[in-house]
Amino acid sequence: MPTTAPEQTLSLWDLTLQGGVIMIPLAVMLLVSIYILVERYIVIRRASQEDATFMKRIRDYIHDGEIESATKLCKKTDTPYARLIHKGITRIGRPMNDVLVAIENTGNIEVSALGRGFTWLSTTAAAAPMIGFLGTVTGMIEAFFDMSKAGTASNIAVLSDGIYEALVTTVAGLIVGIVALFAYNFLVSRVNRVMNNLEAKTMEFMDLLNEPSA
Repeated sequence: MPTTAPEQTLSLWDLTLQGGVIMIPLAVMLLVSIYILVERYIVIRRASQEDATFMKRIRDYIHDGEIESATKLCKKTDTPYARLIHKGITRIGRPMNDVLVAIENTGNIEVSALGRGFTWLSTTAAAAPMIGFLGTVTGMIEAFFDMSKAGTASNIAVLSDGIYEALVTTVAGLIVGIVALFAYNFLVSRVNRVMNNLEAKTMEFMDLLNEPSA
């Protein structure tokens, strides 16, 4: 009875090992991108939490002249919009334009803090596919070099093995780039929501200062 050859399978781990040294920086970029995604998501989610009664209590305190109570409330809340309002409270009594500029500067600092790590994600999204392609090119060069040293009968086998090994880095680079791009766009959209909330709170506070006291 003829014996059948065992079916060959190709696992993800085998492919990873075939990628060579280029897979190391790609793996580092992937792990750092995932860490930034998780860590920034937690930070941004915490920053986007709102106290529905916060602005009402601030309005009551300011109308009653209880500036110290309003300040304590802002420090206790410890969110980006609370820090914006706190900065505005410390500028009460100055021209309205000065108050607005102080709040906007604080808002820029808060948004910049939320966006920490975004440069890494955008760079990884662009660089990872190119690094993967670089690994493919160097792998192809090595494959053709090995083919030139092999005998005529072995040329096709050597070339096919070299090609599939070289293409592994391109696939890995694309995967890392896609993950980083998704993480970047997802986090940017979350930060934009926080920015919109900060702008709304700023306008609400400025309107509050223009309201006549009861």
